[in-house]
Amino acid sequence: MIIEYTPEGAEPQRLDAGRMRASEIQIIERTADARWDDIREAMSQGDVNAMRTVAWAIKKRTEPALRYGDFDPWDDELRVRLDARETRAYAEGIFAKFGSDPEDLAEAFEELRDVTADREACEQAIADVTAPKDPAPAEPEPSPASPSDG
Repeated sequence: MIIEYTPEGAEPQRLDAGRMRASEIQIIERTADARWDDIREAMSQGDVNAMRTVAWAIKKRTEPALRYGDFDPWDDELRVRLDARETRAYAEGIFAKFGSDPEDLAEAFEELRDVTADREACEQAIADVTAPKDPAPAEPEPSPASPSDG
């Protein structure tokens, strides 16, 4: 998961929550008063407290003195995006679910494009899952039985 933090009047920052240190997770869990799995799920649902807490922990990597109370972004300054690995997994799931319905498939892929952090990786994942698959190789013909010597 990528948290996109766009402070007013500044360039967007991409904070990668896909790989966290155990110590960071422990701090996040204590601060949010929730388990890491629940926090990740809450982030995927757009929960501002979860996004704020994780973004703050990631920002502390480069700003160790940053206090939680001092990191108070506006609600529209935080947004969760899918990283390349998650994007591929979602593309595969979308194709498995809607592959036989071109209209629903196209709509679902458009939604995926809206939530991915890496548009290029998204397009590649879509191309990969929609590419024609090679059919299974044909069974080799059995060799003719040799006449037995009697």
